Amino acid sequence: MNTSVTLPLWAFLLILGFAAITFASHFLFPSVRWFFRRRLQRAVARLNTRLQRPIEPFRLMRRYDLIQRLIYDPEVTHAIVEHARETGVREDVAFERARRYAGEIVPSFSAFAYFGWGVRGARLLSNALFRVRLGHHDPQELAGIDPEATVVFVMNHRSNMDYVLVTHLAAERSALSYAVGEWAQVWPLSRLIRSMGAYFIRRKSRDALYRKVLRQYVAMATKGGVTQAIFPEGGLSLDGALAPAKLGLLSYMVDGQDLTARDVVFVPVGLNYDRVLEDTVLIDAARGEGRRFKVGKSYVVRALLKQIWLRLRGKYHRFGYAAVSFGTPLSLRANPDLAADPQGLADQLMTQVGQVVPVLPVPLVAHLLLEKGGTRPELEARFAESASQLSACHIHLPRNDTGYAVEVGLRALTERDLVSQTGGTYRVNETSREIVTFYANSIRHLF
Repeated sequence: MNTSVTLPLWAFLLILGFAAITFASHFLFPSVRWFFRRRLQRAVARLNTRLQRPIEPFRLMRRYDLIQRLIYDPEVTHAIVEHARETGVREDVAFERARRYAGEIVPSFSAFAYFGWGVRGARLLSNALFRVRLGHHDPQELAGIDPEATVVFVMNHRSNMDYVLVTHLAAERSALSYAVGEWAQVWPLSRLIRSMGAYFIRRKSRDALYRKVLRQYVAMATKGGVTQAIFPEGGLSLDGALAPAKLGLLSYMVDGQDLTARDVVFVPVGLNYDRVLEDTVLIDAARGEGRRFKVGKSYVVRALLKQIWLRLRGKYHRFGYAAVSFGTPLSLRANPDLAADPQGLADQLMTQVGQVVPVLPVPLVAHLLLEKGGTRPELEARFAESASQLSACHIHLPRNDTGYAVEVGLRALTERDLVSQTGGTYRVNETSREIVTFYANSIRHLF
């Protein structure tokens, strides 16, 4: 027992390394994880006291556990068997494909990432680019929603800034879960977005197994009370106008829900901008290959450098106003007929969203100029007339002054050479008619 054993130095270091790894994995790491998890739970408990809608336990589950729960769901298991039978692959191969889909979809929500720097970043970016305004909203209606209900914000999709803007304005109510498209599946953006609670979807996928995994995840999140935000139009508006609602995620949220156990409440949200950052990209996409548009890195870098240069020269100013309005919540429990008619529900929600889209200076001035040109006094008179016609809508009048609102709209359009002035009369430049129409379309449905 006391015999000495001689080992080469490399073998001793190798054994020592394995021993250190074993100690760390079996004793140190579990203790450290437990310590930080306890601190995180206490931090989330304190955060929940400040939120109108506390973070749901479903969102705090470990991502691995949620993926396991999803792929062993009976509906997904049946879909795996069907996929194997239809494609001729082995069931274990189909199972691994479902696991890959689940790993792609399921987020890894971090309360620290969302409320630590996510909301602060959203607030900073929103206010740096726009004069943000909260339009029509009734705090009592929103506060009166059943605390146990699943809340879904239903929004029109004008810009990729929609995610940032609504995250900023809804930060005091709850943490939102978004569905984001393939554009965000690039490293490291994908990890950041997933930590904010968003989940990725393949909008064009026709794979039945993928659709079943996605459907079951959305259904599980809805049953779990996760506050969500969706764009029923299915993508960004390419012409600026509201598009018909697509069922998609909306039907996943409604199908099979037990409304006696948990209500599902939809909140219509209308967004509008004096300047959509991607307007020319969207218009180019509308001319070409539908929604499959790409923005190169060089385009983004040039745009960023241009804004930095303007700021350094003291000529930078924000891109006008951005506004968000909240409509009347719609409870499925109180409207069981809509729960059984997803298409009717989608159409009604899009109608309500359209009714609360804010009217801002640039869209309204663009609408007036497309009808016919005019002098500044003529535009002010027609602006006031249109504002009275739209009295049921939220109209943002800067400084509560019609004349100043027309000035803001004209300045934004003339600085971009979209509108020209000749002999005191303002008219739309023919080469820019598409862009001006893009902005006027955002409120076209209100007339």
